[in-house]
Amino acid sequence: MPAIQLRLGAFSAALAILAVTSSGALAQKKYDVGATDTEIKIGNIMPYSGPASAYGVIGKTEEAYFKKINAEGGINGRKINFISYDDGYSPPKTVEQARKLVESDEVLMIFNSLGTPPNTAIQKYMNAKKVPQLFVATGATKWNDPKDFPWTMGWQPNYQSESRIYAKYILKNVPNAKIAVLYQNDDYGKDYLKGFKDGLGAKAASMIVAEESYETTEPTIDSHIVRLKSTGADVFFNITTPKFAAQAIKKNAEIGWKPLHFLNNVSASIGSVMKPAGFDAGQDIISSSYLKDTSDPQWKNDAGMKHFDEFLTKYFPEGNRIDASVMYGYTVAQGLVHVLKACGDNLTRENVMKQAASIRDLELDGLLPGIKVNTSPTDFAPLSQLQLMKFKGDRWDLFGDIISGDVGG
Repeated sequence: MPAIQLRLGAFSAALAILAVTSSGALAQKKYDVGATDTEIKIGNIMPYSGPASAYGVIGKTEEAYFKKINAEGGINGRKINFISYDDGYSPPKTVEQARKLVESDEVLMIFNSLGTPPNTAIQKYMNAKKVPQLFVATGATKWNDPKDFPWTMGWQPNYQSESRIYAKYILKNVPNAKIAVLYQNDDYGKDYLKGFKDGLGAKAASMIVAEESYETTEPTIDSHIVRLKSTGADVFFNITTPKFAAQAIKKNAEIGWKPLHFLNNVSASIGSVMKPAGFDAGQDIISSSYLKDTSDPQWKNDAGMKHFDEFLTKYFPEGNRIDASVMYGYTVAQGLVHVLKACGDNLTRENVMKQAASIRDLELDGLLPGIKVNTSPTDFAPLSQLQLMKFKGDRWDLFGDIISGDVGG
């Protein structure tokens, strides 16, 4: 009997050792280039200079947010090393900076690089290298194409969805509208325009009376506004980045053109567009949002807004609180932190994309109530809901329901 007990004891001990070694093997850390026991290297490309430099604050906000994360102990004990370069919103420069980040700096991923033309320029390279091009800062529809570009994922609601929502509003409320459109002559502008025309359907040809495109190299768009006014249009769809959006709003007021004015969400910032253009000039403009407006008193006691204000006070006091790009940078940085935490000790590029494509009903501090982040292996559009808003006084007033406008790549 004692001999049997001894053998059973030895067998149990062997099983225990086997279990420990097996679980040890299962829990083994996995890293790709850019990740170690102590560091996660994140690349980023922003237009800190050039025609879209108003967006540069997004990169600055993200840098500040990752400082906060590092001060609080990092991600599963690892500190974020955030390397952000300027491309001046110039696609050839973006290619140069992406190569530098991937091949010299050896980052784990490029996160939230900004602009449709710049991201288009590096999309094939990033996918050929199998390096995540994650949560790009552009709403072009093409980023939701997991079949052809499994290493590229968008973030914000896509441009075609947004412009379809405006088209629906016009068809319902101004069915006899004469519409003038100003758009940036690149993939970003054309994507918005396509969604708008698709939303108007068969009526697009008769309702749109004028289309003007501009180049980002133009110092001013005043002459385009004067031409559009001369068409007699009573609805204006303003598809521009912040610098040109502010110019358009200001020029409309100057020449006394008062159409029903729709402004794309990417230029709805109070700090970088509405205030510089002049609040009086911006009255009753319609746009849309998925983020809380920091100037809206309704969020005064909101927990998410309190977290945002605490972050600004401690880590980014120089940030302009009423610039929507600051809230954007804060929110998308929170999205990345969620993904990295979900990766655990498996910090491979493949697992980063796997976790990014497995987000379920994620609520973030800056998102409007009811708007959640959702992704799947076949849906690379994290955000697809918006709410319409109208500019009144010195702030945006939300109206209507949360609208979902999914459009596939």
